[in-house]
Amino acid sequence: MIFDERACALGEGPLWHPLRQELFWFDILGKALYSSTKTWQFSEHVSVAGWMSETQLLIASETALFTFDLETDVRENVTELEADLPDNRSNDGRADPWGGFWIGTMGKKAQPKAGSIYRLFEGRLHRLFTDITISNAICFAPDKSCAYFTDTATKQIMRVPLDDAGWPNGAPAVHLDLTAQGLNPDGAVTDTNGNLWVAQWGASRVAVYDPTGDFIEAHEFSASQVSCPALSDQGLFATSAAVDVTETDGGKTFFKPLNVSPQLEHQVKV
Repeated sequence: MIFDERACALGEGPLWHPLRQELFWFDILGKALYSSTKTWQFSEHVSVAGWMSETQLLIASETALFTFDLETDVRENVTELEADLPDNRSNDGRADPWGGFWIGTMGKKAQPKAGSIYRLFEGRLHRLFTDITISNAICFAPDKSCAYFTDTATKQIMRVPLDDAGWPNGAPAVHLDLTAQGLNPDGAVTDTNGNLWVAQWGASRVAVYDPTGDFIEAHEFSASQVSCPALSDQGLFATSAAVDVTETDGGKTFFKPLNVSPQLEHQVKV
């Protein structure tokens, strides 16, 4: 079913806020943040957020990570994010279980290997991985053992072990290879059972894989460019993109009632 009729050129970053019991999401190309009742317009690309309190988000833009108050609209920069690279922007990201925030960047025209993945932790931004073309699928195992991410262009989701403070502790290894199926991994989340819910750009679906990488099931939507899932205790949300398609439901945000056990989004501690 359609959760919200507003068509996003590039819908992304759905965040189910556990305190507000409310969904937030972005239109990256439209430079906007949405909730079911409100739209916030920005002057630059914004792509993803983490929650800090009931009223405050941490938002990633094309030049910075900043706090944003949902009631007053006050913005305060935390740190620059590739502000010296005007051809880049933020893309996918997520709060980690330690209160850090992982954020991926990419070229605005998906220039090969132009992006990186960073971690904001205790007020400092650290670059973790480089040579990323389209950063996506950043999420974390519920037992804190590993992080997942993808460079969508490779059609592979990577798994990297984490230490007790949430830092990569070893080289990333291929967790899920979708090359043979020709599938493009986009945004992803985990549930409390460790299953990976992956939006697959161009395939009209969110697919679910168990912790070993075996396919469980897929949930279909009436938009081809499904970009990112979000889970609540009521079911599955999914954003999509209208750019480069003429389909009726492209860019709309979807909801499917399901009996799921969501991994609640972690609180960001800046």
